[in-house]
Parts: sequence; C-alpha cells; structure tokens
Amino acid sequence: MPQESATPDPDAFFGNDPLAAALLEHIDLTADGADRWQARPMPDILRLGSGRVYGGQVVAQVLLAAGASVPDDRPPASFHCRFLRPADDAQPINYAVVRDVDGRAFSHRRIVAEQDGKALMTASMMFHTPEAGVSHQPDMPSLPDPAEALATLLATRDGGGPLAWLAAAFLEHPRGYALLPADLSQWDRREPTQETVGIWLRFGAQLPERPSLHRAMLGYFSDATLLQPADMRHGLSWRRGEVMQSSLDHMIWFHEPDLRADEWLLYVTESPWGGHGRYLCRGSFFDRAGRLVASTTQEALCRLTDKAPAHLRGG
Repeated sequence: MPQESATPDPDAFFGNDPLAAALLEHIDLTADGADRWQARPMPDILRLGSGRVYGGQVVAQVLLAAGASVPDDRPPASFHCRFLRPADDAQPINYAVVRDVDGRAFSHRRIVAEQDGKALMTASMMFHTPEAGVSHQPDMPSLPDPAEALATLLATRDGGGPLAWLAAAFLEHPRGYALLPADLSQWDRREPTQETVGIWLRFGAQLPERPSLHRAMLGYFSDATLLQPADMRHGLSWRRGEVMQSSLDHMIWFHEPDLRADEWLLYVTESPWGGHGRYLCRGSFFDRAGRLVASTTQEALCRLTDKAPAHLRGG
C-alpha cells in the first residue's frame, strides 16, 4: 500500500490494491452456450482458506450472467436470491439463465448457479427501462468522509491502543477492494447497541466503463458487512468467534443505473429484527453526492458458539 501522508488520500491509499486485477478477472464470466456461463475455479491468491466461496461473489456473477441477456438500456431494478449450498472454491461454478418475460419496459429472468450438478443459489431478477417520474429518497447520514475515516484508522493503528490490531486488519489486508469503517469501535463492541453501521467501500482499482460490471461489484460488496448491526444488537462478534453466521437470502434494489463501484460508496446498515436463530438486516448504498444508489435486505442464520456470553446461551 502507498505510504500515508499528513493528509491521507483514500483514493491513493486504496486505489492500487494488488488483488484488484485478480478479483476483476475472476468475477468476469466465460460463455458456455446460449444463456449459460461459467466461473473459473478461484485462483490461490484470492482464496480465503475456508475452501468456500464468498457469497457476494456468486451474487456478482449472477448479476453479470442475467444482465448479459437484456439490452444495455434496460438495467436491473431488483435482485432476489436464496443461498442453498456453499460453493467449493476449487471447482468451477455454472450459471444458467431462463428468459421469462421481455415486455415493452420490463424483463424478468430466473438464474440457477450450480456446481457438480447441485444448485448453489436460485435467483430472480427484474430489469426496467428507466422512465420519467417523480423521485424521493432519505438523506444521506452525516458520517466521517473517507479521508477522515482513513486518518482515524491510521492514527489508531500507529497509536498502539486496544484497537490497533483491528485498524491494521482493515488497512493492511489486501482483498481487491477497500473497507473503511466510519466508526472503528463498532467492530469490536461488547455492549448491546441499536446503532446503525456505516462503512465506505470502493473497488481497489479503476473499473472498465461497463455499467453491468459496476453493478456486479456493488453486489459483491453488499454481502460483506450487512450482518454487523445484528451482532451489535447483542454485543456479539464473529471476529471473537462468538457467533456462526450464514446468509439465507439476499435482495438488492438498484435505484441509479450509473452507479460506480470504483468510487466511494457509503453502506449504511441496520438490523430491525432477530429471533429463532435468524437475523434480518437492511442496507442503503449512497454515493459521494448523497444519492441513494441501491438498497439491500438479507436474512441470515445465526448460531451462538460456546465463546458467546453465557447469558445469551442460557447459561
């Protein structure tokens, strides 16, 4: 990573991630017949060590596969998927697209992601040609901008305090894209809180001028931090090994077709409900201009481990 200066530039600091090129090449798909696509096995440089594929990768690739079946002037409006099985990162993933409807303004697609003949994910997507009309959206929350957030992270890392290790994890772990928390302390809370979580994200290099690729990368980002506010509701942390989580289903509504994933996006997330071993979380993506460019919802499995506080385990 570039060396920090007195006034850190977050674009320079995160804009040349050594894994960005490998991630971009891996996300893109290879045609395998009419409305069929294939993702190559994950290269060693991107593997997480678990043998599983990150769910956001499959979301991104489904978006690309389905998007290739509609005209460029008909962007996606909504995406809904269910995660059925974990994917093996050493094996290719196949994507099959079914064209249900192509109307004057709307198209609908169904997609199945498979590996070894077994479904990993089923998804549906609606595409809509933008029309003139009234508009409204919520205000973008007032949170530290990327430069302020980066300065705080660098100071925390270099200060040697109790959160120095956590700041280093965000700053020094190449992943192909940047994760820059607006409030680092939220990622190691031990007391319950109902706060929303804000994190800045951007791809680690400039992306090609392909709108579908920018939307796919937003889909990739969308699965990364969405469950954090649910953990915080109970003072839990997956980093401390207190909870095991797995995405069940995931939804994205795309509001602005010209969103860019290689510029900073603020992802604001909350969890309105949890119970019966499940979490429900919601998220909003804002660009630097304050536009709400996408919204998300996810339900996930949540199981406490023996490291969770005893009072939550009924002990």
